[in-house]
Order: sequence, then C-alpha cells, then structure tokens
Amino acid sequence: MEKIILLETSTELCSAALVEDGKVVAYKESTTARSHASLTAVFVDEILKETGTKLSDCSAVCVSKGPGSYTGLRVGVSTAKGLCFGAGLPMLSVGTLDTLVFQAMEEGLVPEGCKAIVPMIDARRMEVYTSVFSPEGKQLTDVEARIIDSESFKDILGEGKVLFIGDGAGKCEGVINSENAVFVQCCPKACAMTRPAVEALKEKRFEDVAYFEPFYLKDFVATVSRKKLF
Repeated sequence: MEKIILLETSTELCSAALVEDGKVVAYKESTTARSHASLTAVFVDEILKETGTKLSDCSAVCVSKGPGSYTGLRVGVSTAKGLCFGAGLPMLSVGTLDTLVFQAMEEGLVPEGCKAIVPMIDARRMEVYTSVFSPEGKQLTDVEARIIDSESFKDILGEGKVLFIGDGAGKCEGVINSENAVFVQCCPKACAMTRPAVEALKEKRFEDVAYFEPFYLKDFVATVSRKKLF
C-alpha cells in the first residue's frame, strides 16, 4: 500500500495532502498570509493523526519544486527534507505549472475544444512564470518568466480555446483580449499533485535529499525597508 505526503507551498495557498494508492485520503489548506512556515509541518502532523498513519508507513514525500514564491518554496522543501531525513523516505518533486495543469483537468476546468492549457504563476507587475501544455497535459514549451501584453499567445489563441489558469491568470484577463481566452484565477493545490507524484514514485524519479534546491527560475531580490529602525 503506497502512501505519499504531498506539499504545495509555492503561492499564497499553503496545502498538504496524503495519498493512498493514488487517492487523496486527507487534505489541509490555508490562505492565511505568511503562514507557510507555521502551518506546513502542522498540516502534515494533523493529516497523519487523522488517518492513523505513521510517517514511517509512507513511501515518499513529494514537494512542489517551483517556480513560485521564494519563501514559500523554501518552506516546502525544508519541510520535505526534514520529513525524509527523519524517516529515511525518498523525496519526489512536481513542477508548480504541472500541478496547475492536472488541477484544471481533474476539476473539469478545461473548455470544450481547448487547444492549449497555459498555467501562470504570478511574478512581478505584468510578469508571470508560464509554459504551454497540451489539453492532455503534455508540456510543449520551456518554463519562462514572461511579460504579458496584448500580443501574448496570439498564435495559439488564433487556433481555438486556450485555458489560462493560476494566480497570475487574473491580472492577464484585461490585457489578453480574445474570445478564445478562458481565465481561471486560482492557486495550485497539493491534492492536484497526486497523478504526477504517483508516476514519479513508480518510475523511482527520486530527488537528492541533501542537495535538492527549488526551481526559482529567477534570483531572489532582497529589498531594503523604508521604515526607520531607530
């Protein structure tokens, strides 16, 4: 009986799930701001207790590898590493954009006649982390940081319906003007990582627990506070 702990902390939504034989048996989430560090491990503990599961009973821990929030990704990966080191479990990872694509398919959000799914993670201003996927979930283009304007994705929009999904989709709705564009503003959820996580475990695509780093795509930019400290 394969059990996988799923952690998704790449955006403002912090979530965790437990999957047993390919089915979600427990799920927790919170949109409370800046709570990832205090809630992620707590969610895992609650899920294990609610299902009567020991950490040692699990087959692996799967974490969102990004792109996304620098701090959020660090919290998720650090938690995953702690669980894996503590129980001697292998670690898996799933791309944030992949999670959004599977979420769209599982929740029935893909419109009829859809030509492409374009997941979007909010970056700065009109920039998003994105890639293009087929309606069946196959990645067609590399992940990139892209500034959105009225010409963005014009080629695929000319072919038919395109689903734009993620926490970066909403801000693009007023810029991408096409009757073929469908926008779903949402955050990736841990439960949507189930299918790719199960596949990764089956194929033994394990990460190096000691050296694994999130896929930030862009370097972290520190800012200086304008408030006077003294």
